[in-house]
Amino acid sequence: MTFLLNIDVPNVETATTFYTAAFGLTVGRRFGTDFVELLGWPAPVYLLTKPAGTVGAGNDRRRYDRHWTPVHIDVVVDDIDAAVERALRAGAILEAPARDAPYGRIAMLADPFGHGFCLLAFSARGYDALLGADE
Repeated sequence: MTFLLNIDVPNVETATTFYTAAFGLTVGRRFGTDFVELLGWPAPVYLLTKPAGTVGAGNDRRRYDRHWTPVHIDVVVDDIDAAVERALRAGAILEAPARDAPYGRIAMLADPFGHGFCLLAFSARGYDALLGADE
């Protein structure tokens, strides 16, 4: 079993520029002018042009101002400060600067299309640091 990550965007070329610059992804295949495959993460990323105002799942209209969704991307990095800087240079919006957490460091950002994401740099224990001493 595997999974694919699909990201709706208002302009696939602008999104391709952002995701390749922010995360070092590379273009795999292009399926016409509105559908691009990006490679470099454990799962391929598919950018799909879906204009603002078009109907998505649940009859919700797509909007690309900052929005909340219960599913978002966490990108695990080695150097969170460098990763934040790279994402910001590519056009990301910083929502919460990198801070220490029991499991490492975390920063919260959004892409230029309103999709939130986190950058995580795990400590040696990672999420195991959240477990009780007897677990």
